[in-house]
Amino acid sequence: MDILIVPSLSEVDAADWNRVAGDDNPFVEHAFLKLLEDTGCVGPGAGWVPHYIVAQEDGRTVGATFTYLKDNSYGEYIFDWGWADASHRAGIPYYPKLVVAVPFTPATGPRFLVAPGEDKDRVRAGLLQGVIEVMKHTEAMSLHVLFCDADEAGFLEDAGLLRRSTHQFHWRNPGYADFDDFLGDLRSSARKQIRKERRRVHESGLDIAFVRGDELDDDDWQVLYKLYLETASRKWGRPYLNRAFFREAKAHVGHLARVGIARRDGRVLAGTLSFEKGPHLYGRYWGAFAEQDGLHFELCYYQHIEHAIAQRMTLVEAGAQGQHKVKRGYLPVITHSAHLFRTEGLGHAVADMLAREREHMVHEIEAWQKEGPFREDALPPFPAEAGVPLTFVRDPDGA
Repeated sequence: MDILIVPSLSEVDAADWNRVAGDDNPFVEHAFLKLLEDTGCVGPGAGWVPHYIVAQEDGRTVGATFTYLKDNSYGEYIFDWGWADASHRAGIPYYPKLVVAVPFTPATGPRFLVAPGEDKDRVRAGLLQGVIEVMKHTEAMSLHVLFCDADEAGFLEDAGLLRRSTHQFHWRNPGYADFDDFLGDLRSSARKQIRKERRRVHESGLDIAFVRGDELDDDDWQVLYKLYLETASRKWGRPYLNRAFFREAKAHVGHLARVGIARRDGRVLAGTLSFEKGPHLYGRYWGAFAEQDGLHFELCYYQHIEHAIAQRMTLVEAGAQGQHKVKRGYLPVITHSAHLFRTEGLGHAVADMLAREREHMVHEIEAWQKEGPFREDALPPFPAEAGVPLTFVRDPDGA
């Protein structure tokens, strides 16, 4: 197996890369990652310096991964600021660090891409060795594999990395026939609340659409950029995507995008930008120019659930944080990351913290799930883990 390390995806054939990218995650596709690179959202000026690793055998690509060298922890959503602070107080440099993650995207997915039919552990081992070589060459002080799937997390833990468990709120489809079928699994109070929220929106006179990104015109994409900035200015304070990303997105990733738009008298009031591939839908960005009661829930949660049911999709991820999602049917799941530190003492300290963090988190998830909106006889198994393949457990036609 030959391990190649290249600084740009322009040096990697798109078809070869996508052959190992899998069938259910849009963010690891060549087009999405290269769009971030081509528009300057990642690169030296953005603080995310890419190093792509490709595994080849007998002239064919059998695996790939994507790493970024960083001197900060912005845009990752697996928060390690406390680790960095403790490291600096101990006189140990924390940066630069090497991150295996999709920039600015807290969505679980494969991080070590393996071609179908190949020995997963063998290819992953080769890719991990390539990552370690990049870590040595760049003198990175630590390695962080973020939002990897559960199987990868187990592989990395066996390889000596520290496994971290965090949580998000995901909606899972056991095979609902329609939105009312989903509501039937909820307690009466939750069912009434959701119907009330949706009724307010639909009686407000707004025109709601949920369409593919390549069906929008260029002006609509620029409106999405303004909505993105509106939310960034109020909540994040730091927009990671630039105007060029939204200008080029339709041509390059429009087929992967799903856009929810609310209009009043032809003018956009609010919108969401999501991405989908195969049976999975990922909510990413929301923005509004004016307040409208219930509109956030409609565009960010209920439209996604309705679309997933209609398309027989199994999973909707609605982004990071947001305990309010539980009442809308998005239950807590365990998400995974893996970490390796050049300084042994720091690694021991983090390992101790991670054990206590996981114990507390599991109890917290269990409480959220029990207090959630589902009837006890319809509650999904606990604990759920992100990145575990989902299949229908009942006939989606309602039989």
